[in-house]
Amino acid sequence: MQALRTRAKAFLVAEDGPTATEYAVMLALIIVVCIGAISGIGNTVSNIFSTVDAGLPTGSAS
Repeated sequence: MQALRTRAKAFLVAEDGPTATEYAVMLALIIVVCIGAISGIGNTVSNIFSTVDAGLPTGSAS
């Protein structure tokens, strides 16, 4: 019973759990920001290619 009590106290005092949780939350936020940035850049590049495509002359079938 004393060993269980000692392990429980050590678990409550240890800071590994909260630190891992903080890192997981930061990683999730970084991933969300990256996905948003990549999506925005993708839309911009798509619009640029569409504009260039519309400005090019059509080819002739000869």
